[in-house]
Amino acid sequence: MPAYLVVESEITDAAKFEPYRALAPVAVTKFGGRYLARGGSPEAVENGWAPQRITIVEFPSREVAKKFYDSPEYKKAREARAGAAHFKMTIIDGV
Repeated sequence: MPAYLVVESEITDAAKFEPYRALAPVAVTKFGGRYLARGGSPEAVENGWAPQRITIVEFPSREVAKKFYDSPEYKKAREARAGAAHFKMTIIDGV
């Protein structure tokens, strides 16, 4: 069953965030993930939820999504974004 990594993010330093933009897709691809939504222009339609950016990545399973998150490749990406953005992440199972 597919699983989805859903990320709400706010970039606080665009220049410092650039290395993350290069590293994260490499890790996503290595674990069979694919971006379904990336950034975009979120539009609040109920209760005022207005995130700056939303990213949704589909993985083959929850287990693979967790392996991606804990991988050395994504750890390097997370370290690269330190001080450049605030992320909230969750993994949910698909249907």
